[in-house]
Amino acid sequence: MTDSTVYRKGYVYIQESFAGIIEETDEGYRFTYDTDYVESPCAVAASLTLPLQKAPFFSTTLFPFFDGLIPEGWLLAVVSRNWKIDRNDRFGLLLSVCEDCIGDVRVRSEVAG
Repeated sequence: MTDSTVYRKGYVYIQESFAGIIEETDEGYRFTYDTDYVESPCAVAASLTLPLQKAPFFSTTLFPFFDGLIPEGWLLAVVSRNWKIDRNDRFGLLLSVCEDCIGDVRVRSEVAG
């Protein structure tokens, strides 16, 4: 999966530190921790299912941890309607609504300035 075409990417921040990149590819999804982040003594894993490591993680579906950041129920309906994002476009929703999530992890559609 290393030669996959990347369609969209998100920049993952944990406790305000840049932690890695999640990418939507033609073969599924790839999450890779930033090397500097992994080597930092303050680094924490995004989740138990995505432990700190230098090698990328691959999945044919959006990683459950990241999918769990997306709103559900009535809030998902509001987001989908107001931002005109198909509720089945889970990666699009992740990039659009998870920049300011509750908790330590945020996903931005561009690198923070």
